[in-house]
Amino acid sequence: MTGHGALNLEPNLVAPDEFYEALVDTHRDLDEAQSALLNAKLILLLANHIGDARVLSEALAAARENIDISSDAAPAGTSATPGSAQ
Repeated sequence: MTGHGALNLEPNLVAPDEFYEALVDTHRDLDEAQSALLNAKLILLLANHIGDARVLSEALAAARENIDISSDAAPAGTSATPGSAQ
């Protein structure tokens, strides 16, 4: 949590490339269902760590911004996740 009760959208990772590499490595050798499960567990762990419902609500809204939900969009369950087969 940022300490101010607002979602921090500014770059905040000390080592973003290393984090991304660790995230990809965590997904390595998982099938699509296992990768989706890992993502869900990670989201819940981080949400619990944040703990602030207002910040989490802001994060949910920000994550959904600019996502095409038209009928042309990819079918449900085919989202791209790091390390998953496409």
